[in-house]
Amino acid sequence: MLEIAEFISPTPSPVWKLALQAGVNLAVGGLPFDSLKPGERLGDLAPLTRMKQTYEDAGFELRVIEARPPLNKAKRGLDGRDEEIDVVCTLLESMGKLGIPVWCYEWMTDFNWVRTNMATPSRGGSVVTSFNAADVPDNLTSNPPIGEEELWTNLEYFLKRVLPVAERAGVKLSMHPDDPPITPIRGVSRIMRAVDNYQRLLDLAPSRMNTITLCQGNFTLMTDDLPAVIRKFGKTISFVHFRDVRGVPTQFEETWHDAGKTDMLACMKAYRDIGFDGVLRPDHVPTVEGDSNDNAGYSAFGRLYAIGYIRGLHEAVYAESQPS
Repeated sequence: MLEIAEFISPTPSPVWKLALQAGVNLAVGGLPFDSLKPGERLGDLAPLTRMKQTYEDAGFELRVIEARPPLNKAKRGLDGRDEEIDVVCTLLESMGKLGIPVWCYEWMTDFNWVRTNMATPSRGGSVVTSFNAADVPDNLTSNPPIGEEELWTNLEYFLKRVLPVAERAGVKLSMHPDDPPITPIRGVSRIMRAVDNYQRLLDLAPSRMNTITLCQGNFTLMTDDLPAVIRKFGKTISFVHFRDVRGVPTQFEETWHDAGKTDMLACMKAYRDIGFDGVLRPDHVPTVEGDSNDNAGYSAFGRLYAIGYIRGLHEAVYAESQPS
């Protein structure tokens, strides 16, 4: 059965206590960037073991790692990509030894998610992030343009290297979509931006470890029927970001979980119907009164509303499948 998790940074923060107080003890974690000892690499077993123990000591079970070692050379096919991929292979081996079943990664080169306003007014004076393609700065990257087929070629190379390791380790590679799902952005192509492209990903390297992070905020910008897409991909979905937006791929804003364009209840029913048994976490919450917008989309207090909303949907939907 679907379970609710929360992103818990490796460094203790107020979210650690808030999540537990809200009844969430499953963690989507990062990587120990700030706690490596001399001679250690990011994917090595020792630092990952210490990080996992820190989560457990705080009362969390680590279910997903949602952070990546540097991969830009691999994405662009540059010299040094094999060394980057070696670190990923070590990470997957370490995750397998520690029983961490899902690694969420992405294929966005040069820059990750892009927003053009980090404090767009929303309900009751809260603020959210938003995007307008016309406002993207010219200096987003200093690297040369790259085409879609080049990115696909480099992704295939990457998957051929890492999927055998993932299969031996029992760790699922879970591809997060491009955010926003448009191409190109300042000359940099984006390939994980359409439902058909996700099918191409699955066909590119057939494996039970080649899976999808269903980030609803991105996928709902790719389709008018998100529940149908959830049912289409079924068991290839290994991880869910439960969030919503309002608008179109070139101009949109994040929303409260109950105020976007998506039928969230229908999505929850779709996860039940496909037998999704991974974790779902809230994502990109509004910043509310009394909280800081320094980490826009990931403030502390807004997560409490999201967790409660999701739990209500979850209990209602899964109760329908139980005998009365």
